[in-house]
Amino acid sequence: MDTPMIALLEQRLERLRKQPRAIRFAARNPVLVAGAFLLLGMLALAVFAPWIASHDPTEMNVVERLKPPSAEFLLGTDALGRDIFSRTLYGARVSLLVGVSVAMFSALIGIFVGTVAGFSRLADKLIMRVMDGMMAIPGILLAVALMTLIHASVATVVIAIALPEIPRVVRLVRSLVLTIREQPYIQAAQATGTRLPLVLIRHVIPNLMTPLIVQASFIWASAMIFEAYLSFLGAGTPPEVPSWGNMMAEGRSVVQLAFGIILYPGIALGLTVLAVNLVGDGLRDLLDPRIARKL
Repeated sequence: MDTPMIALLEQRLERLRKQPRAIRFAARNPVLVAGAFLLLGMLALAVFAPWIASHDPTEMNVVERLKPPSAEFLLGTDALGRDIFSRTLYGARVSLLVGVSVAMFSALIGIFVGTVAGFSRLADKLIMRVMDGMMAIPGILLAVALMTLIHASVATVVIAIALPEIPRVVRLVRSLVLTIREQPYIQAAQATGTRLPLVLIRHVIPNLMTPLIVQASFIWASAMIFEAYLSFLGAGTPPEVPSWGNMMAEGRSVVQLAFGIILYPGIALGLTVLAVNLVGDGLRDLLDPRIARKL
């Protein structure tokens, strides 16, 4: 290679080194940064909804029903005269809360059950047969069946959505534990008399975090869609709760008169799911050493 070309490459590398660390990180992880900014924007709208919303999301005014977008009602009103803009903002709270709660609940249960299955051969047979049986039932049918048996609320929706996700987390954790327990440092810790709970806390669980964080991000995204499914079918959050699924379900009967009742919550749901999926993809690329070496 010519000397001028080498000098030019060295100058460019030197300029890259002098750039702020945040800029270098964004250049190497554009998907993660884009998803994080979009997700933070949705979180900000959800957190500051009481100050941004122009109306009470549950206030009904039949006189103002099915109004088009205006200065008073930015996105119009629904069939009961409720402000669509305010309900869409408050719907972000429900969707994000359900997504995060399902991801955390399924991850915690999955870590405990999967670790027990990975270290106990006797428990492994029983646990995995139960998990196989749960995975044989379509998740939407299991969730609908549970919602018909228990009182509808945000908490019960979280439980109904998390149960079909737990077997997937358990299988992931079990497969990781089966690999980790054969590592020399685990055998050395056990040979020195370290009790099993300490081995799990110090060596096993920390090594599970990277794949579990990525898996939890995808569970978060699918849980938000699942919640919208259930609410749309009338088996999710109570009708008085302003959720995106409830809004789209209520807009079915008047979709020809006010298409925005379905359009705006649908766009909000799509953007939020896209943001979470981008964060999950970015975390996978960042935390997986096999992919990181190729970048």
